[in-house]
Amino acid sequence: MSEPLWQPGKSQQHCQLARFWQKARQSSSLPLEDYRELHRWSVDESEAFWRQVWDECGVVGKPGNRVRVTASQFQDTRWFPDGKLNYAENLLQRNDNHPALISVLEDGHRQVLSYRELRIAAGQVAAQLKAAGIQPGDRVAGFMPNRIETVVAALGAAWIGAVWSSCSPDFGVSGVLDRFGQIEPRVLIACDGYHYNGKWIDLESRISELHGALNPDLLIIVPGKGSSSRVQKALVWQAWLDAAAPAPDFAHLPFNHPLFILYSSGTTGQPKCIVHGAGGTLLQQTKELQLHGDVGRNDTLFYFTTCGWMMWNWLICGLHTGATLVLYDGNPGYPSTARLFDLIDAEKITHFGTSAKFIQAVEKSGLVPMESHDLTSLRTLFSTGSPLLHESYDFLYQQVKPDLLVSSISGGTDIISCFALGNPLLPVYRGELQCPGLGMDVAVFDDQGNSLADSKGELVCRQPFPSCPVHFWNDPDGSRFHKAYFARFDGIWAHGDYAEQVPHQHHDGLIIHGRSDAVLNPGGVRIGTAEIYRQVETLSEIREAIVVGQEWQGDVRVVLFVVLAEGEALTDQLQARIRSAIRQGASPRHVPAVIASVPEIPRTVSGKIVELAVREVIHGRTVSNRNALANPDALQYFADRSELQA
Repeated sequence: MSEPLWQPGKSQQHCQLARFWQKARQSSSLPLEDYRELHRWSVDESEAFWRQVWDECGVVGKPGNRVRVTASQFQDTRWFPDGKLNYAENLLQRNDNHPALISVLEDGHRQVLSYRELRIAAGQVAAQLKAAGIQPGDRVAGFMPNRIETVVAALGAAWIGAVWSSCSPDFGVSGVLDRFGQIEPRVLIACDGYHYNGKWIDLESRISELHGALNPDLLIIVPGKGSSSRVQKALVWQAWLDAAAPAPDFAHLPFNHPLFILYSSGTTGQPKCIVHGAGGTLLQQTKELQLHGDVGRNDTLFYFTTCGWMMWNWLICGLHTGATLVLYDGNPGYPSTARLFDLIDAEKITHFGTSAKFIQAVEKSGLVPMESHDLTSLRTLFSTGSPLLHESYDFLYQQVKPDLLVSSISGGTDIISCFALGNPLLPVYRGELQCPGLGMDVAVFDDQGNSLADSKGELVCRQPFPSCPVHFWNDPDGSRFHKAYFARFDGIWAHGDYAEQVPHQHHDGLIIHGRSDAVLNPGGVRIGTAEIYRQVETLSEIREAIVVGQEWQGDVRVVLFVVLAEGEALTDQLQARIRSAIRQGASPRHVPAVIASVPEIPRTVSGKIVELAVREVIHGRTVSNRNALANPDALQYFADRSELQA
């Protein structure tokens, strides 16, 4: 077993998880001496655990006398069935002049909103929506960049019990309609443009098309430049707010009342509309932020995300902790990969979140943040979106900050939260997520549904949890919902990740090896794609890569496509180096039969590479929903490749 890269010190002994743990010991008949025991208690005594989360994490509302009503089906379990709360009221508990939101745009524009100002603005949105006849359960849609107005609008909708759903402005019209068209919003709030990569991207024509197709009752435009808009039949944001009546009372609604609608990637068909409840979202995310992330009211939290990714929803729940949130909209690598590190120093960020791919890009750019930046404020770094490479752990500890808590987290849109994540009271090991989340009965199964202690298999959750989706939109009999998560193992949530548990003395770590639907199977041996990416993307000649399995002569062979760094060529010598690195770092089974170069890799609009779409293309099959891709034209680079022919 490797030595830890980081160990908790004296300062962690007083973290929020330590205090929670101590109270759990006092109320439980069990000793709860280590994290493994604490986690087991949180699963076996789930009612006691979640009630303590409600109380200790400061949830405002009436929980009722019952914590859980267990049904015959996992997804039909109801949490706090008699409880009532309001999500916006919880996030707006702090009501003073402390900064709630700091918005920084790519062009340098900076805006600060205090908690008191945020509460006033969200109340104005709530009053105007109510005056327009918007009822609890009606949909309010945002076609918005990651800026202050987006948070204000979402909280205003939640204030009256409306359902918020957002798409980021890099979606094309058809991609937005694939999503918003299903949920039929009564209100559309849109920004008329945004800055990206040094350019102004005008959205007025897209908004006009969306307005005509969706025909909402209200169209409100947030001007990205100036204070007016040329979009016809639109209300202008600030004038709309200024005309508001006094804020209504918060709508206190059932625990499972719909709060957000999120969307699956849509790369295998029309996106699934995933409805998440207010109580489950709040309880789960505040547990993660306060206990696992140790975010408190004197901290500053940042996550690089767009409004089309669930990490935006996770980020804004940080308001429940009383912390300051930093929002950034633009290219995180413009004008250089130092941009977000500049932001850490300028805003004194304590908790910084980004994607594993961004960390790789920083490393490949040659930046050494330890030398170029101060980073004194930074305590925790969150990473998600794809597995964090072992070598990225080395980079973070050797070239960013040696006393940093690197918290790799993994979950998804489906649960609007995490199955595995960080822990301020546990060591960090290279390549591992520190632990399963409290209250989440995480396991790894083989194909027959047997639990695996220390080998690779399907990541599952064996017992219900509060942030299980309420339902899918337009799925009246629940058949699509059941097929998505429960068809693989009856009564068990199968998440679709290929994972491995790593037992330690006092806890269990996890390694995510990639999506299980992208697992390669040469010669009947299952291989996670992350195992190959880990080796390839450490080579300076390779900017990024995508690996798929090709049906070949009655078997499957591994095919690797690489995007080369500027000025590089895929020579025989480089191919030999790639194969050697994979053979030595993984195994001979992982070595690709074919290596080919492409200029670009197709991605979803949230930035994730789409292995399944590439696999379909190289087999001559149609990709069913190209609208889900940010760059669908990139698929042409994979079609009819001579390297893949007999």
